[in-house]
Amino acid sequence: MALGWLAKAESDLSAADRVLQGEGPYDTAFFHAQQAIEKALKTLLALHSQPIPRTHDLDELQRQVLAVHPLPNLASMDLAETTDYAVQIRYDIEFWPEKEIPEEAYSLAKRIMNIIRDTLAI
Repeated sequence: MALGWLAKAESDLSAADRVLQGEGPYDTAFFHAQQAIEKALKTLLALHSQPIPRTHDLDELQRQVLAVHPLPNLASMDLAETTDYAVQIRYDIEFWPEKEIPEEAYSLAKRIMNIIRDTLAI
């Protein structure tokens, strides 16, 4: 099951990259970057046979992952802003992010994916 979550995370990361390489839409790039982070964290929960919560709250997922698999690099990451933007992008029809916001989320997603890959020795 963990590898399934990882495959979904990789797919979202790839989608975010493709949108960022083009001219947007940047809310879509952000959405996929956030989803990559969410699914990467769920990968580690699945690896430890933990229930997979139905939440988009990256802070909560980070807490749950760190409770079963302490990772200093992951612990030092602040995911709150990414969660806040994710809510705003989904529900505020007036909010259209500039390219920098999804680029930062994409960079964060790549760092988290690298941590997950290293953890799984992939």
